Amino acid sequence: MDRFVSHFTNRLDAKGRVSIPASFRAVMARDGFEGLYVYPSLYADALDCGGHALLREIDALMAPLSPYSEEWDAYASTLHGESEVLKLDGEGRVILTEKLKHHAGIASEATLVGQGHKFQIWEPGRFRAHLEEARRRVRDHRKQLSSGHAAQTTAPQPPGARD
Repeated sequence: MDRFVSHFTNRLDAKGRVSIPASFRAVMARDGFEGLYVYPSLYADALDCGGHALLREIDALMAPLSPYSEEWDAYASTLHGESEVLKLDGEGRVILTEKLKHHAGIASEATLVGQGHKFQIWEPGRFRAHLEEARRRVRDHRKQLSSGHAAQTTAPQPPGARD
């Protein structure tokens, strides 16, 4: 598989290192990126992480923007300027910098969450709250899709037909 899936909660050791799950390391190895590309998420109190696939997504997001525009500058500053490339040690651990831990509110544990082309690192309590809200939104969206689908599949009544 070439996608980050599932989620794992790991403790930070005394040196501030967190273990990257073996399945995530396998995706990273196939991706061929040296290290781990990490930046504070734009949308959550979490960290976005990945390699070449994540960088391709960032490039695609920025491609329509003029490189001299304020929008391009804003994206470049946040997605590249705030990023760090972390090195994995021989046991598959990375050291989260104080800046990254502060953004995500991470102290002693971290939850690593697969999101396909990237994964996120969360403080476990924040992730539980985020997941609860995400499930609610998905259920609400599914209901909207279902009701829209039902309206589309209802056969139209011929003129003069009774209800």
